[in-house]
Amino acid sequence: MVTVPEREARAVALRIPLLLAAGALLVVVAALSISVGAKDLPLADVWGYVFRPDGSDDAGIVQDQRIPRTILGIAVGAALGAAGALMQALTRNPLADPGLLGVNAGAATAIVISLAAFGTSDPSVQVWFAFLGAGAAAVLVYGIGAAGGRSASPVRLAIAGMAVTFALLSVVSAITITNPRVFDQFRFWQVGSLAGRGTSVIEQLGPFIVVGLALSLLLARPLNALALGDDVGRGLGVSIGRTRLLGALGVTLLCGAATAAAGPIAFVGLTVPHVARALVGPDQRWVVPVSMLFAAILLVGADVIGRVAAPTGELEVGIVTAIIGAPVFIAIVRRRRVAQL
Repeated sequence: MVTVPEREARAVALRIPLLLAAGALLVVVAALSISVGAKDLPLADVWGYVFRPDGSDDAGIVQDQRIPRTILGIAVGAALGAAGALMQALTRNPLADPGLLGVNAGAATAIVISLAAFGTSDPSVQVWFAFLGAGAAAVLVYGIGAAGGRSASPVRLAIAGMAVTFALLSVVSAITITNPRVFDQFRFWQVGSLAGRGTSVIEQLGPFIVVGLALSLLLARPLNALALGDDVGRGLGVSIGRTRLLGALGVTLLCGAATAAAGPIAFVGLTVPHVARALVGPDQRWVVPVSMLFAAILLVGADVIGRVAAPTGELEVGIVTAIIGAPVFIAIVRRRRVAQL
């Protein structure tokens, strides 16, 4: 008969290779992202420019465009994956997602309002509006989902999130249609894109993402206790209020910074944690880091696909992730026990 410690040891023995394999795959996808671009450069030249830039225009493409774009894709992907895992664990809702529950739309709306009212184009300023919008949208969706004294079930939250998202997107459309200046700044950003972002964006928003990722990892153990119910969690010594407050702070930091950096990218935070749980089980100590790695792989890989899929130009990464994530969302909704996580 296999004991519980033996089963746990076997599970760890399987999870560690998976984590290492995911890390190796991320390195491969990142290398591919640096190697592929709109301008066809010889592979040997590309990696020569990576390690020995010579000041040429081609070296500038690699150093100033492809490398920052790849790093930003990894950071934003990890942020969205961790935010999705955190939201699903905090709410015990398998449909929780920064895009589906209106968090990304709230951040985007706040940024558009800041563009129209104050003309802010600096990411270090926009991120504070993104935090405000993300937090306000999350509170609004949860309030609507729990209105009338009912429980905020997964389906109720999903419906409330979609309603709030459509309402906020209407506000965005009204502002951008009547303000050509804002429209010009917003039209490419709104679908979610990694293109055209420099190292300054990473320097300005990276610290917020790092803090959010650290919070997600630190909350993994308390979230495991919360999965057993609030009463059991309290019995295990977990502070329910503090855990939820820190979780909400982590989600706001991750979603606000990711949206300010790359626009409202949907479905990444929804689909990746489900894949992670299918591979490593419900233990948040493994789900969160695996979600970070898988989401980074997905986002950078989708960006590479977007560069080569269109015969002319490129598809924005938000479009590619939507094409991949929408069928997965439909499959999740059709599950009989969707209300359970």
